[in-house]
Amino acid sequence: MARTLPTPAAPAQDETRGVLAIRPFRKLWNSMVFSSLGDWLGLLATTAMAQQLSGGDYAKANFAIAGVFISRLLPAVFLGPIAGVIADRLDRRKLMVVCDILRTALYISIPIFHNYFWLYTATILVECVTLFWSPAKEASVPNLVPRTKLESANQVSLLAAYGTAPIAALLFTLLSLFTSAFVALIPNFNTTAVDIALYVNAASFAFAAFTIWNLKEIPKGAAAKHAADTGILKSLLEGWKSVSGTKIIRGLVLGMVGAFVAAGAVIGLARTFVGDLGGGEAAYGVLFGAVFSGLALGIAFGPKVFAQFSRRRLFGASLTIAGLFLVGLAAIPNLVLAVFTVIALGAFSGICWVTGFTMLGMEVADDVRGRTFAFVQSLIRVVLVAVLALAPLIAAAVGQHTFKFQNTQVSYNGASVTILIAGVFAAFIGALSYHQMKDRPNVSLWSDISNALKGELGSITGAPTKGIFIVFEGGEGIGKSTQAKLLKAWLEQEGETVVLSREPGGSDLGIEIRKILLSHSTGEISPRAEALLYAADRAHHVFAVIRPALAAGEVVISDRYFDSSIAYQGAGRVLEPGEVARISRWATESLFPTLTIIIDLPAEIGLARLKSKDRLESQPMDFHERVRQEFLQLSLLDPERYFVVNGNQTIEATHSAIIARVSEIAALKRNAREDKGNLLLRPIRAASKAVRTTAKKTTAGASKAVKRATPKKKSSVASKNNGKSAKK
Repeated sequence: MARTLPTPAAPAQDETRGVLAIRPFRKLWNSMVFSSLGDWLGLLATTAMAQQLSGGDYAKANFAIAGVFISRLLPAVFLGPIAGVIADRLDRRKLMVVCDILRTALYISIPIFHNYFWLYTATILVECVTLFWSPAKEASVPNLVPRTKLESANQVSLLAAYGTAPIAALLFTLLSLFTSAFVALIPNFNTTAVDIALYVNAASFAFAAFTIWNLKEIPKGAAAKHAADTGILKSLLEGWKSVSGTKIIRGLVLGMVGAFVAAGAVIGLARTFVGDLGGGEAAYGVLFGAVFSGLALGIAFGPKVFAQFSRRRLFGASLTIAGLFLVGLAAIPNLVLAVFTVIALGAFSGICWVTGFTMLGMEVADDVRGRTFAFVQSLIRVVLVAVLALAPLIAAAVGQHTFKFQNTQVSYNGASVTILIAGVFAAFIGALSYHQMKDRPNVSLWSDISNALKGELGSITGAPTKGIFIVFEGGEGIGKSTQAKLLKAWLEQEGETVVLSREPGGSDLGIEIRKILLSHSTGEISPRAEALLYAADRAHHVFAVIRPALAAGEVVISDRYFDSSIAYQGAGRVLEPGEVARISRWATESLFPTLTIIIDLPAEIGLARLKSKDRLESQPMDFHERVRQEFLQLSLLDPERYFVVNGNQTIEATHSAIIARVSEIAALKRNAREDKGNLLLRPIRAASKAVRTTAKKTTAGASKAVKRATPKKKSSVASKNNGKSAKK
């Protein structure tokens, strides 16, 4: 099996066909398919042999099976970096052939010796040999395919490495069934399914050696220096430094560790668990195949089925659900039900896996992405080894127990108890990761599920876009226009190209709509007509001004956006805020701002600043107070996207608070040029810390103001439907 973790992404069909149409690569890929199939078959066979050699001793069986997994993982922890460096200095084709021949001989020898000592020794030697074979293979692929098809080549290589697991499980099950039939028919037939599986495994490596020997296209001589020459402790240390300062990545890594803790417990105790349920080798193969079948289903279809959910929420939620299925698995005394439970467990684990690795690629900066992936891989190896060592100890300590309740007898064994503990742990870590990473913290998951069932969540969570979109919101007379101009000037000094606009009236069409909406000569407009006019202005504004600027990578600053419609037409006009939000989402094609700055000021102070009033500014005081409270409610839904600043201070103080918050936007050119340790960022961090302290006080004041307010319409509906969110 490949020693690196995959980045789950299915290659496009035409690209897959294209790369497999290259004859030398297709030969190498065929050998990889057979050797990976044999390797999975060997894993099943060696764990089954460990259980057979225990002689029915429950504790001994747990320790023996765990020993097989630890034997497969330990060489990668200690020898991996050294093997990669040595392999880079040898002829790749010859090295791969020699490694495959050695693996052939070692797997043939295991059923011949048939004892624990040689089972573990041969397993360790096989893994050591594989550590030399893998970097040689990785170095050979770029010489067999064009650079433009390298990504597709890597993806189909991962398909060969991991997609053969369910096939191996099915083959092992069939071997177990047919071998049992032969034993029944032929009394002197002493060969077991485990022995046959190991011989088939050996044959697969022999075929791989023959194929690679005839693959003359692999260049002679040593490969270039391999990148993986960093020790595991150094990899962990450097990786932790690169992720420890990021809340999202901390939650992501924490969740992935929890996932592999649960996975290690299941893998290490699967054979014992099947035995507790009365199953044999065939049932073990079925359960093993069910896990990977579910995993494949989750990776292939999960992102499509749950496309409406943001990745941050989906990762933690899927891990939590997988943990709950693991708890259910431990409580199920029936093998058939256990198989179906394991498929569901594997599916949600696959969703967690593909979401986690996708987020690692998207959330981590390019210059530290390599060390972050190395950190995660190294951490997962250490976690798996630790869990595979501890799980059997817990299972053996618990032992086998039978409880009698009147006429009912219940057997509960160590494997089930350990899996139960692992499930509870995974669910807890998933919930912790969810709360650490989730966007829109004041919007519940149930609200998302409800909106997803109605087909609206995808528009609520929005979609990624280029550029930076900043919006100023708030009541009347608060200084939005002044602060927008000051921010534009500051961003231009920082090297950004800035487009400053407003609503209504940000486009030629919008200017005419603005006259209708704000002129006293228009007279009274029905609240619904007013909301639709604002939506029409906004739709053309986004189409003609905002999206083109964002597509060019520019910064767009808008004086008002759709939160104003929710506040003015929703709360002010006493319409349904959720309906107003839905209209705006449709009009803008769910284009959400990167940051919404709400300048908060009591309505009476803001209105007193106005020298003349338009049609909306002339509305009664209670109208403007409802508007203010709705803005504050909206800010509480998603603190990551909203920034509330006190408008009852000097222009300079307000501007300083705003630029301190805006400077934290990662997509700004200043942040792309300077890494985290740059000295130039230290004063900004200090200013940001001071502003965050002020912001907390402001938010606390906003919360108190919301509690004191008694608007005619409750804003909980807005919380459910307006979908204020950070980008996916």
